[in-house]
Amino acid sequence: MRLISFLIFVIFSFGYAKDFVIIDKPIDFSVNRIDGTKKYIKTHYGLDVKDITIDPKIIVLHWTAVPTLEGSFDRLKPEKLLTDRKDIAAAGAVNVSAHFLVDRDGTIYRLMPENMMARHIIGLNYFSIGIENVGGKGDKTEDLTKAQVEANAYLVRYLKNKYPKIEYLMGHHEYFMMKKSSYWLERDPNYFTHKNDPGDKFMSEVRSRVKDLHLYAPALTRDL
Repeated sequence: MRLISFLIFVIFSFGYAKDFVIIDKPIDFSVNRIDGTKKYIKTHYGLDVKDITIDPKIIVLHWTAVPTLEGSFDRLKPEKLLTDRKDIAAAGAVNVSAHFLVDRDGTIYRLMPENMMARHIIGLNYFSIGIENVGGKGDKTEDLTKAQVEANAYLVRYLKNKYPKIEYLMGHHEYFMMKKSSYWLERDPNYFTHKNDPGDKFMSEVRSRVKDLHLYAPALTRDL
């Protein structure tokens, strides 16, 4: 009985309580989005690339600030940036995107290939995989669910296993702390937006479930 109790504790502590499935739900990703991403890489990172393949070193967690799966997906699906994103329009026409989208009930959707660059975080896109979570507020209000915590922990484990070179796990609101790392490529010092997602509480809960992976947090950023 003691062994069974211990195993149950370990299962819940490390986020294996649910057997998650990744569902493919692709956003629009034609040659137009690829070309737009190449242009973004050239403009912001100074790299003239033949393709948009990345070698991921960072996992970034986000919230969409949209309360529904459909609404969140609709904002990421188009290839061109939506007209209401005037805050980042001057930085490029390719739409924002992410590799995964997690619904309120913990259902995981893969939106695009994991090893292709998405526009989801200033300065770090070229080395990072983005996970969006349905929900969240524009202010600092955290409303993501326990199911999303578990799903994100599962995804972090899945990605670290698939891409062993991944070193960092961070929230979007922590990205400014990476400015001094060699993974930060942004050439425009004025291109910066303040973020609150997904919040300290959510990050703490996810990190507690994957602490055995020994991923760095931005506060521990070291010279690479």
